[in-house]
Amino acid sequence: MANNIALFEQYVPLLDEVYKEASKTEVLDGNQELIRMGANANELIIPKMTMDGLADYSRNGGYVGGDVVLTNETVLCNFDRGRMFTVDSMDNAETAGVAFGMLAGEFIRTKVAPELDAFRFATYASADGVSSGDGVLTTGEQVVAALRAATNVMDENEVPMEDRILFITPTLHGLVQDMDLVNSREVLSRFSQVITVPQTRFYTAIQQKDGTTDGETVGGYTKAAWGQEINFMVVHKGAVIQFPKHINPKVVSPEMNPDADAWKFGYRQVSVAQVYENKVAGVYVHFKA
Repeated sequence: MANNIALFEQYVPLLDEVYKEASKTEVLDGNQELIRMGANANELIIPKMTMDGLADYSRNGGYVGGDVVLTNETVLCNFDRGRMFTVDSMDNAETAGVAFGMLAGEFIRTKVAPELDAFRFATYASADGVSSGDGVLTTGEQVVAALRAATNVMDENEVPMEDRILFITPTLHGLVQDMDLVNSREVLSRFSQVITVPQTRFYTAIQQKDGTTDGETVGGYTKAAWGQEINFMVVHKGAVIQFPKHINPKVVSPEMNPDADAWKFGYRQVSVAQVYENKVAGVYVHFKA
């Protein structure tokens, strides 16, 4: 039994690595040092700064005084999902601990990361005030034109090129890469990073299954009936509030399980994903009409 516990404990530190490898949106996670926990369980406190602009300088009076205000904005966590699995101790023993050991990694890679990505993309795409375009893109020329339109909007809105990240479906990215003219692909250099996202994670709205209602017991998510497939999304990292507040993988050994002679693995994540209200220009979404 002790060997099995030690085996699983080797997997637990790797859970974050699995998430980072499998997640497409992990690159947008904010600096944990800039936030602190709120008074309530589902709150985070984010620093927010506002300041006055330039004023006329007087050779007699000198500078005009200005105000700078640093406030703490409380944001509510909008993602709180989890699941508990049970593996019979004999099943686990007969596979030398592999059944239970692989469960955690596979669950995060195939279930947690895709849903978290889909939730974040849908949240950013549906935020009030973000710029958008729509249409079906079937050729590399059409994709390039749509990307040019997106960069033009962001350039005019003075969104910095640094940390401007393009998320795009593999199909559309391939259409651009397959174009003959190198200068036609130059638009991709307008982004600090290009990340391909499977269409199954790329919707303007999703429906998360609660895990208990008839028809929803398998959990997970699907595209909402009113949702659209996203072609690409451009996100400036500084435009979004994205922090995982609480990630808790839990292991219960058979001797500590009062209900069954079985191992239990639980996973819960509480996090926040939203767009800063004064930085909506930092998000551009293009979806299929």
